[in-house]
Amino acid sequence: MNPLSESFPLIATTQFGLEEILAEELRTIGAQDVLVLNRAVRFSGDKALMYKANLCLRTALRILVPIFDFEADNDDLLYRRVQEFDWTSIMGNDHTFAIHAAVSSPHFPHSQYAALKTKDAIVDQFRAKTGKRPSIDLQNPHFRINLHIAGNKVSLALDSSGESLHRRGYRNQGHIAPLNEVLAAGLIMLAEWNGQGNFVDPMCGSGTLPVEAALIATHTPPGIFRRNFGFRSWRDYDYPLWQKVKNEARRKQKPFSGLIEGSDISPQNLEIAQACAKAAGMEKIIRFSQQDFLTRPAPENGGTLIMNPPYGERIEQTDIEGFYQNIGDRMKKAWAGYKVWIVSSNHPAMKSIGLRPDKKLHVFNGALPCRFHCYSIFEGSRKQV
Repeated sequence: MNPLSESFPLIATTQFGLEEILAEELRTIGAQDVLVLNRAVRFSGDKALMYKANLCLRTALRILVPIFDFEADNDDLLYRRVQEFDWTSIMGNDHTFAIHAAVSSPHFPHSQYAALKTKDAIVDQFRAKTGKRPSIDLQNPHFRINLHIAGNKVSLALDSSGESLHRRGYRNQGHIAPLNEVLAAGLIMLAEWNGQGNFVDPMCGSGTLPVEAALIATHTPPGIFRRNFGFRSWRDYDYPLWQKVKNEARRKQKPFSGLIEGSDISPQNLEIAQACAKAAGMEKIIRFSQQDFLTRPAPENGGTLIMNPPYGERIEQTDIEGFYQNIGDRMKKAWAGYKVWIVSSNHPAMKSIGLRPDKKLHVFNGALPCRFHCYSIFEGSRKQV
């Protein structure tokens, strides 16, 4: 496969449960041949679409360019087959690279060793052809090469994103967020909120959900804050085309005068949330306040509420099921007219909410399998019996 061709295959990776949302995003930006996979979506497009995918997709983690597929069932064969591709056609001795391996195979029980054999095959090819070899840089390489092995099926791809696309650029990397940006955007899109009606996160933590909601409402491309992408180190990087893609995306931004609100009981969390909103240019759109969900009132006229309460995993909660019961009681008492979405990995605690969910979705928050439930709150809501 020639990654410099007019149109070529691409793969966008994502988190479990967001594949269909990502597929629809891809169709919206003009992707062709869209095919949903497990935690990924395959599609095709030209260089401009690859740039646009990195800039505009809210639920993608990485945009990969497949370059070579083959079969191998041992280390020596892996080494030989990797050398069949001409690596000097895409990078030079002055470039750095790193191998990212995802391996599920009885033939390759150690993913790092498979990555090492792949690295050896590449540098040995350079040494044989040029007398020199490119260096390895695990932190900020010019080229990230994705090695995927399933059984004896091996795929090699170039990572056009560089850092994971969940790293938007508006968050201080020292802050540990309970939800990453891709999952937060995915939850909002699964909840079908698109800027119509109020949006509230009453346990906003570091503000990821309100900031992502504001980016959606204003049609702000999520990658606009990032300083770098992997493709900018490639030989065929087209700076004028990249500027054109960015300018076209910026022209689609629009003002938003609705209500996006984030509240939290912790002043420290709110300080971080406000800093993230400011870095994203959304500080005038999001209204933050220090409030306890169990006592705070709901904004008038209904809308969408998305909540990521403590799971009882990292945050100590002496009576987590009682806490969730209090959440359910408050929902019934104060949030009539709202679609309330709750994400949590604590399944017994979710049952304590005491309401029958309209929808039950499954997502992952990091390694934690989570339920994402929707409750329609009416006056005199139905109680689970």
